[in-house]
Amino acid sequence: MIDPANPNFMRRIRSFVKREGRLTPGQETAIKTGWPMYGLNPTIQINPTELFANDHPITLEIGFGNGESLAEMASSSPERNFIGIEVHRPGVGHLLRLVLEKELDNVRVFDTDAIDVLLHAIPESSLDCVQLFFPDPWHKKRHHKRRLVQASFLDLIHSKLKTGGAFHAATDWENYAEHIMGTLNTHQGFINTNDSGYAERPDHRPLTKFENRGLRLGHGVWDLIFRSVASQ
Repeated sequence: MIDPANPNFMRRIRSFVKREGRLTPGQETAIKTGWPMYGLNPTIQINPTELFANDHPITLEIGFGNGESLAEMASSSPERNFIGIEVHRPGVGHLLRLVLEKELDNVRVFDTDAIDVLLHAIPESSLDCVQLFFPDPWHKKRHHKRRLVQASFLDLIHSKLKTGGAFHAATDWENYAEHIMGTLNTHQGFINTNDSGYAERPDHRPLTKFENRGLRLGHGVWDLIFRSVASQ
């Protein structure tokens, strides 16, 4: 059982470094205009049906970067609702600009630590999919403790997913892919959807600018898609 009051739960070693870039005028305007409509308070638990005024499936993306892929998914899948989490304000501003331009009503945004959002703002068994695309790999061995995907993180994700819901991760660091695979394989609440291990990139996951650059340089990309099952 998840107990956020337990001081040992998800020891707060940050899995990200907040590097604040300068907001462009367009991003600043988008935040000023869009945040009152699409921004969420991480201290208040959402009611998904009230939030979106429908009961469509919900996808939560942790660390959406500049938001282009999230906006593309939301635009191409109006039958789904999307909640994005990103700590970097230029990325938040860029996503909100796209949301306003495309008039997307199926996107909402948090701008703080994903763990705080998951602990306090997301109801139990409310999500149909959690996406984690290209998280910081913390590639130096002494920094591996900062990697977001750990057993306690998966416990938290599992508690928020509906039974049968998906956890979809992607990374261009093979060592991190191996770490994520091993951590998921040993968790009793998840099963791999791909018998051969890693999955092919599904059509609904857009290629990002970052990913395209890596592919041109010959980097590999590993997708992992697991389903949530009832805990033993």
